[in-house]
Parts: sequence; structure tokens; C-alpha cells
Amino acid sequence: MTPVQSDDDQSDAKVDEIVRRGPSGAFALAGIAAAIVVAIYFGFYFLVYLPRGAVQ
Repeated sequence: MTPVQSDDDQSDAKVDEIVRRGPSGAFALAGIAAAIVVAIYFGFYFLVYLPRGAVQ
């Protein structure tokens, strides 16, 4: 006779599988956010700061 898994055991197995895959979505989101910040920085530098020239 095979033991029957309860709903808790099945949901625990699903959670374990998700955790085993790692936080790839969090890393992707952090990478996209960092790229946006860098793009805004370079945009400000090339489109606002450089065209003003030297301020005396």
C-alpha cells in the first residue's frame, strides 16, 4: 500500500521546487532597474550637462 500525500505535503513539495530554482526573477528585475538608472545618468550627462559647457 502506497502512502497518500496530503495537500500540505504536495504544497511543500511545490515550494521546495520553486526555492530550488533560485531567485532568477529578482536578479532580472534588479538588473533592469540598474540599467535604467545608468541610462538616465548617461542621458542627463550627454543631453544636459555637456551642452551647457563650462559655467564661469
